Amino acid sequence: MSTMTTISENPKAPAAATAQESTATGLIGFLPPKAARALALGGGVLTVASCFLAWTWTPRFPGDLTVTGYPGGLQLQVLVLGALTTLFALSSYGVKGTRWLTPAGADPAIRLATIATFATAWFTVGAISVELGGPVNLEPGGVVVAVATLLGLLGGLGLPFERPALLPLDPEDTGWDRFKHRAGNGWSTFKAAFATGPVRRLPAMNSAVEILIITAVLAVALGVFTYGVGTEYDELFLGFLITTGLGFAAVNKSGLTQQATSLTGKHQNLSIAGAFIAAALFPFTQTDDQYATLGVYILIFATVALGLNIVVGLAGLLDLGYVAFLGVGAYAAALVSGAPTSPSGLHLPFWAAVLVGAVASLIFGVLIGAPTLRLRGDYLAIVTLGFGEIFRIAVNNTDGTSGPDITNGSNGIASIPNLNIFGFDFGVEHTIAGFTIGRFANYFFLMLLIMAVVVLVFRRSGDSRIGRAWVAIREDETAALAMGINGFRVKLIAFALGASLAGLAGTVQAHVTYTVTPEQYLFAGPIPPNSAFLLAAVVLGGMGTMSGPLVGAALLFLIPNKLQFLGEFQLLAFGVALILLMRFRPEGMIANRRRQLEFHEKDETPATLAKAGA
Repeated sequence: MSTMTTISENPKAPAAATAQESTATGLIGFLPPKAARALALGGGVLTVASCFLAWTWTPRFPGDLTVTGYPGGLQLQVLVLGALTTLFALSSYGVKGTRWLTPAGADPAIRLATIATFATAWFTVGAISVELGGPVNLEPGGVVVAVATLLGLLGGLGLPFERPALLPLDPEDTGWDRFKHRAGNGWSTFKAAFATGPVRRLPAMNSAVEILIITAVLAVALGVFTYGVGTEYDELFLGFLITTGLGFAAVNKSGLTQQATSLTGKHQNLSIAGAFIAAALFPFTQTDDQYATLGVYILIFATVALGLNIVVGLAGLLDLGYVAFLGVGAYAAALVSGAPTSPSGLHLPFWAAVLVGAVASLIFGVLIGAPTLRLRGDYLAIVTLGFGEIFRIAVNNTDGTSGPDITNGSNGIASIPNLNIFGFDFGVEHTIAGFTIGRFANYFFLMLLIMAVVVLVFRRSGDSRIGRAWVAIREDETAALAMGINGFRVKLIAFALGASLAGLAGTVQAHVTYTVTPEQYLFAGPIPPNSAFLLAAVVLGGMGTMSGPLVGAALLFLIPNKLQFLGEFQLLAFGVALILLMRFRPEGMIANRRRQLEFHEKDETPATLAKAGA
């Protein structure tokens, strides 16, 4: 009888061992743990100090990094990350007053913080060298920050962690199989380096203190969003993406995000109200109407994405033509807006136009959903995709030549007048508490009110009996039907409700853009909103959650707008970013616990046997 043997990847282990004993070493094994921790702390402190030195000799590089003692531009981002690294390192030493910063453990947070600091600093040094003609244009401060962040990175990667038990090699494997096996073991080790322990529970606090903490979190969120929207040049925005992405990951690994989430969940209604108040303060942080323009378009995009979340996230219906409902609402409002190019010649007040747009979208939702919602999966997706294209072709042809004169065809409906509600003209500037509020800021506040209505509808419907029926249909339609749920009626309600919310946002979009044309409502394109971007906002933000699609929509609108300097490579870079996000965060940026368990089920189960063991 022949026996099966295995080859261990650890040369110090016995040949027949099936696992490797856990050892606490760092990703960089030549650094002693104490030296690595001291190096991470020293690198963070030196990075902070270097931000107050000049990094280049000429102001030709954007942000003017020639000033000593006054950080600017990308220096501010490196300064924030350096301070974060320093605080996490001090917390790992148990310094009084810093332990609360790492409730889930300090070492994974230090690793990510040093990686973030290194990435932003070396991106800046590289950009200076490329744009100014080589590293010779660096001042001593630029050299110091490069060395300091490199030392900090070495220290962070040298911090010890418990290595996982690696699966042994199979002697019958081919060379390619062995490569894949070693790569898998290497990836398991790398993930273990960033694994965190359980998060310490928050101590009992007075409600007023908890509310103050929530207020501080919202203030930080408002500051980050305002800074990101206001980035004035390409290098600064790319640095912002690196800083916020890796910096947030470090904060998340520290456990602070989980503790903040528990507080906002405890005071959910107050947190939602505070978030709307923080959003309402955004126009007051701007000196002109330029970035309020981005703000109002982000709100329109986010509102429509939240409506789609009812259809896709709660009910599980894949709708690839959802942008058509936004177009129905926009065209309906434009037809009754009193625009000189409107074939109808009607001029209704805004409240009536809102009802017309929402009801028109609802009717179309019912008309499309009634004959098609008996389909499932890919078949339903194909039908909804067809509806989106039929809508665009129909409004192109109703120009009085190819069909009846309803929408002016490809010319669309132009010169849509600004809204005037109770004497408040949205097209002119207004002064509020000494602040000048421009046209787009006026519409920003209006869209904020409409989003509040959509959030209320989403919350109430999601927690209701019909909302639980949607979730049951999404998880297993056959089982839901067997339990007595009327699947067709439940899905039709979701389809009609989502359509009406999109139409509600479309009524405001028509007045903001002055013009509605068929080209605004495509399935896919470089400029949102379109069906592909809306679906990506829901999936990447977190299906079935309230805040996920809002965050996803904000990022998916802001990033393409800021990456226009990439030209024809914009969609390529954007697509690579989406692939990476879906690979490492498939449940979305903000996901509920159920979806996290679904996508990370393998992480919760024991490792499977190797082929030799089987």
